[in-house]
Amino acid sequence: MIENRELSIEDYLAMVRRRLKIILVPLLVAPIAGFLVSYIFPPRYTSQSMILVEGQKVPTNYVAPDITSDFTQRIASLQQQMLSGSRLRPVIQSLGLVKAGEEGKLMEDIRSNMTVTPVITSMAAAAAALPGGKKRPISPTDESMPGFYIGYTNRDPARAQKICSALTSLMVDENLRSRADIAKTTTDFLTRQVDDAKRAIDDQDAKLAAFKKQYLGQLPGDVDTNMRMLASLNTQLDATTQTLNRAQQDKSYAESMLAQQVASWKASQSSTNPQTLEQQLTLLQSQLIQLQARYTDDHPDVIKTKSDIKKVQARLDEVNKQMNSAAATPGDSGATGDESPEIRQLRLQVHQYKQVIDQSTSDQKKLQAQINVYQARTAMSPAIEEQYRELTRDYDNAQTFYRELLAKKSSAEMANNMETEQQGEQMVILTPAGLPADPSFPVRPIMAAGGLGVGLGLGVLIAMFLEFSDRSIRTEKDIAAAMDLPMLISVPWLGGEEDEAVLSGNGRRRFWGRGSPPATDREKVEV
Repeated sequence: MIENRELSIEDYLAMVRRRLKIILVPLLVAPIAGFLVSYIFPPRYTSQSMILVEGQKVPTNYVAPDITSDFTQRIASLQQQMLSGSRLRPVIQSLGLVKAGEEGKLMEDIRSNMTVTPVITSMAAAAAALPGGKKRPISPTDESMPGFYIGYTNRDPARAQKICSALTSLMVDENLRSRADIAKTTTDFLTRQVDDAKRAIDDQDAKLAAFKKQYLGQLPGDVDTNMRMLASLNTQLDATTQTLNRAQQDKSYAESMLAQQVASWKASQSSTNPQTLEQQLTLLQSQLIQLQARYTDDHPDVIKTKSDIKKVQARLDEVNKQMNSAAATPGDSGATGDESPEIRQLRLQVHQYKQVIDQSTSDQKKLQAQINVYQARTAMSPAIEEQYRELTRDYDNAQTFYRELLAKKSSAEMANNMETEQQGEQMVILTPAGLPADPSFPVRPIMAAGGLGVGLGLGVLIAMFLEFSDRSIRTEKDIAAAMDLPMLISVPWLGGEEDEAVLSGNGRRRFWGRGSPPATDREKVEV
C-alpha cells in the first residue's frame, strides 16, 4: 500500500475482497479448535437448589422477632456454621461417599466448591436461571419473597446432586436450630434479668421502710400543716410587697410631678421679677438707640423695638403696683405662701406615700420573720432530705426497670413459642437439587464462540499486516502518490497471455506473469 494517501471506502472494500481468504481461514478454524480444546478439560457439573425465605405468619405488630440482623449477614453466618466440622462431618458420614477417616478432604472440597447466592429481587429471573433451562410457574407472592441459591460443583453429576441436596437440607435445619437457640437464649437471659431486678426492688423497699421508721416525724409528709401556714404567710408577704412597690412607684411619680410644678412656678416668678424686667427694659432701650442710629423711625425693627419697650414698661409698672399692695397688706411672707394649690397638694401626697412605704416595710419585716420561724420548724435536715430523695429515686428506677424487663420477657416468650410452633420466619426448599445434564465447565458453545471471536480478530490482524506491508500499485491514486506526477492516459486491460507490467511503488516495473491479473485488481493498466 502506498503511504501518504488518504483511503476511501472503496479502498477498504477492495482490501476485504483481496484478503477475504486470509480472514475466513482463522474464522473457520478457530471455533473448531476451541470446541476441540474444550475436551481437554475434565467436565465439572454443578447441581443447584433454590430456597425461599417466608416471613413470619404472626404480624410483627403483635410479636416482634428476636432476630433483626440483615438477611445477607444471616445467610453468611448460617453458611459458616453449616460448613464447620461438627455440622458437616455427620452429613458426609450419612451419605457414605468416602471411607472412614477421609472426611476431611471432602469437607475441604465442599468448602471450596459450594456457593450461596442471595436472591432478593424478582423470582421470575430465578426461575429462568434454574439448571437445565426448566421453568416453573411463578406465583403472585414470589415477587416479595427473598431467597438464595445453593450450588455445588463436582466431576460426578450424581455426587454433586447428593451433596447439594444434603447441603440444602442442612441449611434449612441449621436455620431452624439457630432461630430456636436464639429465641431460647433470649428468653433465658431476660428471665435471669427479671429475677435480679425483683431482688433489687425488694432490697430498695426494705431500705425505704427502715429509713421512714428511723426518721418518723421528720419526713416531708409530716409538715403539711406548717406548710399551709407558710403558704398563707407567703401570700401575705407577696401582697405587702406589691403594696410597697406600688407606693414607691406612686411616690416617685408624685415627686416627679412636684419637681415639674416647682420648676414652672419658679419660671413664672422670674418673669414677674422687677429686677428682671428692668434689665429687659434697659436692653431694649440700648437696642433702640443702635437701630435709630442706622435706620429711620419708620423702619420695622425700630417700630417693633419701641412696641416691646412699651410692653415691658407696662409690665414693670404693674408688678411695682402689686408689690406695693402686698407690702400694705399684713400676712405671712414665707416662700411657700405664694405656691399654687397644685404644688401644696403634691407635697401632701408625697408625705402620705412615705408613710405607706414605712408601714409596708415594717409589715414586710414582721412577715419575713414569721416565715423564717415556720421554715425552721418545717425544714428537714439536708442530710436526711438527700438520703430520702436518693432512696425514692432508686426505688422508682428499680420499679421502672423491672416493668420494662417484664414486658421484654413476655415478648421474648411469645417469640420463643412462635419459633417452637414454626410460625416465624422459615426457609422453604422451592427447587430441590437437580441432576445436572450438562457440565457447568467447560461450556463448549461458549468456548466455540470464544474461538470464533479469536479467529476473527486473528484473521483481521493478519490481513491488515499483509495489506499494509504490500507496496503494489493498483489505482490511479496509487500512481499519483508514488510518482508525484499527473497521469496522462489510462489504457484498459485487453486480456491475453501477455505479461502485465505495472509500476511498483519504488519506480521499477513489476510483472504479474502469465495469465490475467488478480480479480481484485482493476481491469486496466495505468501508466
